[in-house]
Amino acid sequence: MGRWQPNARGRLEQAALDLYVERGFAQTTVTEIAGRAGLTERTFFRHFADKREVLFSGSAELQELLVAAVNGAPEGAAPIDAVAAGLDAIGDLMQERRPYARRRQSVITANTELRERELIKLATLSAATAEALHRRGVAEPAASLAAEAGIAVFRIAFGRWVGGPDDKELAQLMRESLAELKAVAAGA
Repeated sequence: MGRWQPNARGRLEQAALDLYVERGFAQTTVTEIAGRAGLTERTFFRHFADKREVLFSGSAELQELLVAAVNGAPEGAAPIDAVAAGLDAIGDLMQERRPYARRRQSVITANTELRERELIKLATLSAATAEALHRRGVAEPAASLAAEAGIAVFRIAFGRWVGGPDDKELAQLMRESLAELKAVAAGA
């Protein structure tokens, strides 16, 4: 094995997901992931803290994009509309990764530890969104309520997107879920 291999991170992510789908998360070892990717365990640990993090490695990028879009929403936008701008941004990013997202979600759904990690990721996204709203001048509890509602919209729409037919994009499903939430809140 050479000292340097191009796209080691991507190869590790793909090898891990393939093995998790084939064998199950709990039955897959870091040694097997590294071997499937043609790399060493040492290389694996340069990129990931543990085998769970392979499935959550895009969380920071997702959070940055969401926060940037909330920050960039038009001045004077209602808090929920600023959150909607963030949801649109992440919907566009994730749309091209639908096949990967479906496989990833099937692995997460099958494992309690991974479902807990997913909830932590969503809580982190909510906290970052609330902080972005604070920077826009939104006070509590409005900032936290809008952020939590936005992440709930994301979670519901994401579930429909990965589990449903290919006829709708994630951003569209999030807009529909947000409209439904607004209708519920309005008492319609």
